[in-house]
Amino acid sequence: MTFGIQQSDLEARSLRPLPTMYDLPSEFPEEPGLPDEFHDLQPQLLSRTLSLAGWTSDRRFTASDLNVYYDVYHPLWHKRPDWFLVLDVPRLYEGQELRRSYVTWQEGRNPYVAIEFLSPGTEAEDLGRFAKGAESQQSENGQDSESPPGKLDVYERYLRIPHYLVYSRYTQQLRYFKLIGGSYEEQPLSSATPLVWLEDLDIGLGIWEGTFEGIPGHWLRWCDRQGNWCLTDTESERQKQEETQSQLLQAARNLIASGTNLEDVTRLLQLTDEQIRQI
Repeated sequence: MTFGIQQSDLEARSLRPLPTMYDLPSEFPEEPGLPDEFHDLQPQLLSRTLSLAGWTSDRRFTASDLNVYYDVYHPLWHKRPDWFLVLDVPRLYEGQELRRSYVTWQEGRNPYVAIEFLSPGTEAEDLGRFAKGAESQQSENGQDSESPPGKLDVYERYLRIPHYLVYSRYTQQLRYFKLIGGSYEEQPLSSATPLVWLEDLDIGLGIWEGTFEGIPGHWLRWCDRQGNWCLTDTESERQKQEETQSQLLQAARNLIASGTNLEDVTRLLQLTDEQIRQI
């Protein structure tokens, strides 16, 4: 599935070169938001537990707090998703270097999933018409056609992101908006895990209560259809080590049960003092 406009097509129409990642600003310090530790850790957990059978790690791109430029006619207009996923693009920019920003007309693919973490100062923009009291506020303020649209409008009308999710760590509430017929419709959530099941990606998203990087809390985390949490690389390696340890200890117990003395078992399996204590 292809989203976005190829840069070469637009350049041919305009007869002038379009700005690239190197030409556009990477940071706008005046933007609202709370750059707290949660906004740093939560995206890491999402990226490190993402497991997609149909897309290898070199055929997808995930990022957080990175400028996404979306309108070639207003090249400085951009949004900075707290976390997003793009499919069928190389992990590195042109296969060579880390991205400074994500320029849709240059990449030829729009984000496929976007997730925002609600903060008091960004809730209205993140939720748009789904925010509390949004209808009355819109009717009073109107919309300036020369001003950048809000985040939800960009995701819906410009980028047409199929899956948009919003999470509040303060209330542990997750909301899911699915693009249907060109408009977002809020979807009911399951009462179990996964709370959200993305059928086209064959992966679920739930709220995991646990400790990540030494910080306990309620975190968004990917899972399979049965609700089994996807592991980080560190957790996967730890699990392998625990399985190897368990198999080694069981082999030692079996040898001892068959009549082999402990000294010979220790020498044969090269057991440590800690492993001997666990037999």
